[in-house]
Amino acid sequence: MHYDTVISGGTVVTPNETFKADVGIADGKIVAVAEKISGGERRIDAGGRLVLPGGIEAHCHIAQESSSGIMTADDYYSGSVSAAFGGNSCFVPFAAQHRGQSIAEVIATYDGRAVPNSVIDYSYHLIISDPSPAVLDELPGVFARGITSFKVFMTYDLMNIGDGGMLDILTMAKTHGALTMVHAENNDMVKWMNRRFAQAGLTGPKYHALSRPELAEEEAINRAISLAKLVDAALFIVHVSTQGGADIVRREKFAGAKIFAETCPQYLALTRADLDRPGMDGAKYICSPPLRDRETQERLWQHIRAGTFESVSSDHAPYRADASGKFLNGMDAPYPKIANGMPGIAMRLPYLFSEGVSKGRITLGDFVKLSSSNAARVFGLSQKGAILPGFDADIAIWNPDESRKVTLEMQHDNMDYTPFEGMDIQGWPELVMNHGRVIVEKGVLKADRGEGRFIARQPVDTGAMPGHRAVEFEVAARYSHEVAP
Repeated sequence: MHYDTVISGGTVVTPNETFKADVGIADGKIVAVAEKISGGERRIDAGGRLVLPGGIEAHCHIAQESSSGIMTADDYYSGSVSAAFGGNSCFVPFAAQHRGQSIAEVIATYDGRAVPNSVIDYSYHLIISDPSPAVLDELPGVFARGITSFKVFMTYDLMNIGDGGMLDILTMAKTHGALTMVHAENNDMVKWMNRRFAQAGLTGPKYHALSRPELAEEEAINRAISLAKLVDAALFIVHVSTQGGADIVRREKFAGAKIFAETCPQYLALTRADLDRPGMDGAKYICSPPLRDRETQERLWQHIRAGTFESVSSDHAPYRADASGKFLNGMDAPYPKIANGMPGIAMRLPYLFSEGVSKGRITLGDFVKLSSSNAARVFGLSQKGAILPGFDADIAIWNPDESRKVTLEMQHDNMDYTPFEGMDIQGWPELVMNHGRVIVEKGVLKADRGEGRFIARQPVDTGAMPGHRAVEFEVAARYSHEVAP
């Protein structure tokens, strides 16, 4: 058999097995995995290192305006390059609809940003902030194009669609096999706390974390799941930051609800004490939901080990610590006026490998699930996330023994800081391939702008999840069907 590339002498890692094998690649696909493979126009000696599926970053904000009009620092070139240096071969950023926009307008805008620029494969999650009847009518066409997931918000006045809006979206998603993602925080709790802190003159960055109580997340997660259960729709809870929220997710998954969830490295690496750094330095660590405490970190690691989360995603939201980003409203702005979000797309996998695999918290198989294979399964990337014949040759070769101290320069993004600065990391991706192309090799970018492909995704697969039977909804749905013209 003819091979474009053969990766030899590596240790292949799958979600359930680790074994020494060669990998044969032709026409961008894995065509053979065997003990020994000869030939190949190019042979890459893995030297005993780990051969893993390329990372799939399923939660990041690239070339996206916030609801207040702040553009992220990374476009589809710098964002995809940063992702690639972090061991990722594919990402799924958000395409955000703001109120008054049609879905066709949103998709055209993001195609214009992504197609000429991304160096890795990509798709979109659609953000819905204005679920008008006209917008709902557009969604089937979006699903047909292969955009099979979208995100809604339970907080932020300009994004919050309310419980009724969520039910409309969840019902539409269920009909078309799409997956709804949700940012779950109780909006009124947060606004009420903000007013109390403002009245007391407590507006510095450190009060941001206190203004968004753990209960605000836990209540909203419980409510979001209840809404999804009413219509028996699949739901993905993004960036879970609390033990209570994770406990609810695990309980409902055990009961059979069609629930998926993630947490993020910042909730494992940082605490709300970071918001109390000198001057306005704490503004760099403002994100929502906010950073918590050390005890919560240990509880989240327990949930990671137990399989509560499908993935650990970066929630890369790159706003520079200057007037273009964090301080658009002034260098002494009160915390509600400081842009929410932190960068982290390049550090997601090195941090998870170092703190998870290298420190014995998770297995190599767990790492593959959390970094790639689960995201491929949940989000319908049917040709990615596995080192098997027939799958895209999206591969990362990792050196588990390489140690590095994190610097801004190694992020390869458009940011002026990294929240992981100075951390010691063990384990690093040395070579990354996307669809058979070497895109990063030994610290050098090999890919060209615009080489990444848009990937049409499959409907959500809820597998053997039994779901939830709400008799009241079934009666209403049946009656509606019977009387429909």
